[in-house]
Amino acid sequence: MATNMELDGARRPNRWRIPVWGAAASLLLLPAIAMRVGTTGVHWTGSDFVVFGAMLFVACGLYELGAMMSGRTVYRAAFAIAVGAGFFMVWVNIAVGIIGSEHNPANLAFAGVLIVAIVGALAARFRPLGMSRAMVATAVAQALVAGIAAMERSIEGVALSVCFIAVWLASAALFRKAAQQ
Repeated sequence: MATNMELDGARRPNRWRIPVWGAAASLLLLPAIAMRVGTTGVHWTGSDFVVFGAMLFVACGLYELGAMMSGRTVYRAAFAIAVGAGFFMVWVNIAVGIIGSEHNPANLAFAGVLIVAIVGALAARFRPLGMSRAMVATAVAQALVAGIAAMERSIEGVALSVCFIAVWLASAALFRKAAQQ
């Protein structure tokens, strides 16, 4: 089997490659521009840029993987939604924390959600139906984190977890649709 063989056998070019990587570069430039124009609320260090750049690189690389796995738009959308949810969850958690401050150890539970998503995707071998099940499992893990946030009396943590549950389930629905095509 060829290394560039797709799950569905149809090879389509990734027309979103340049916009996705361009948006990532723009996001990385925004804090630098904000610091230059004198915005008082933006104070990034070199390590902040390195961490954010690495996060963007990983997210864009994962998107590329999803685009390579299938030429189907619905599969690519499901993959992009899942990657975007993971990226946003890590970003918010590192920046300000979701359950309380970024220093609250309860925020480590969100890493468990990502582990469920990653292990599920690998176990599914990135096939659409398996990916759908992996995203449902990820939503269940997110619901457990919502329970932790409730025990911590973090309304924001519960609210964001509910939003993430909806996003994981939306990704699962799209993967299921891709499996039916």
